[in-house]
Amino acid sequence: MNKLSIDDIELKDKRVLVRVDFNVPLDENRNITDDKRITASLPTINKIIKDGGKAILMSHLGRPKGERKPEFSLEPVVKRLSELLNKEIIFSNDCIGDDTKLLINNMQPSDVILLENLRFHKEEEQNDPGFAKALSEFGDIYVNDAFGTAHRAHASTEGITKFISPCVAGYLMEKELDYLGSKLENPGRPYCAILGGVKISGKIDVIKNLLGKVDTLLIGGGMAFTFFKAQGKEIGTSILEKDKIDLAKEILKSIENSSTKLFLPIDVVTADKFSNESAFQTVTAENIPPTQMGLDIGPETVKLFSQQIIGSKTIVWNGPMGVFEFKNFANGTFSVANALKEATDNGSITIVGGGDSAAAIKEAGLEDNVSHVSTGGGASLEFLEGKLLPGVEALTSK
Repeated sequence: MNKLSIDDIELKDKRVLVRVDFNVPLDENRNITDDKRITASLPTINKIIKDGGKAILMSHLGRPKGERKPEFSLEPVVKRLSELLNKEIIFSNDCIGDDTKLLINNMQPSDVILLENLRFHKEEEQNDPGFAKALSEFGDIYVNDAFGTAHRAHASTEGITKFISPCVAGYLMEKELDYLGSKLENPGRPYCAILGGVKISGKIDVIKNLLGKVDTLLIGGGMAFTFFKAQGKEIGTSILEKDKIDLAKEILKSIENSSTKLFLPIDVVTADKFSNESAFQTVTAENIPPTQMGLDIGPETVKLFSQQIIGSKTIVWNGPMGVFEFKNFANGTFSVANALKEATDNGSITIVGGGDSAAAIKEAGLEDNVSHVSTGGGASLEFLEGKLLPGVEALTSK
């Protein structure tokens, strides 16, 4: 990584302004249901505490759209963070203003303060220079440890870097860039990519960027049916992006002319309606009934995909193989997760690209059995598309 790291700077007695990603899921009682994003930030926060810096944490939560809405307050995070650090966390009820400034001015070395939701101010997502400057005045050093928002040019991720220096990467940001950057730029081979999810439209740029780079490309999930349609197959009532059929044909032709070998499902699990209670059957990809919809990859495809995964040295996965939220249609997705575990056990680098894939591998109980699970769904996808991330580009170069 050619950007400065938190290890490259002196933190003692410094006000360290840290962009974290505490956009955690909450239940109806505002209890945190998954604290992975909080725990992922702990190494960076603990480094600041240990070195005698003053940690000023800022984050967003949900989509309050520039308005102060109690249901999007970061208050539930304070309690959990305090438990994890075994330390009192100061909470500011705003992220700018005189009251916040006073709290920060009264901080002692190794204190931790969490500012209220950045997105209570519309200027955050607008990347407003005045708002970015107001945030910057709270710190001597800026640390971006929020990979999940690095693909957004917001005031706290990109704009702020114009008013404060140095701007460095935290440990989580470094880890994400190492796995999604370095390890995929020089992958061990064979290099396998697994793409799934509902729509081909969200993965077009990923597919195009991976052609010729990966040795094998496995495509499952709802997006497979648009490819089937492009091949002239019957897909019944399966999900279809009609306006992407021609594009799917183009991609299939491009793959024929590349060094990448494509694997589509050879059998699918179908049902007559989108429900876990539906009667289901397994059919070959050539024999999907006109009245049925495909909701998962079939057992023969599981064998085929697992063989490719286990035989690869670098594997990246983005998108489930079926409707894993329904128990009857989760086998394909969970089987891919198990194949990733086996590949990891054999010494392969295995990377799960955030979003639904991260949720699936967590549900399978295997998130600790792969090399890396990304905390950023959108950011990891854009990385796989070969795009530059504004929040990373804005950091100080070495």
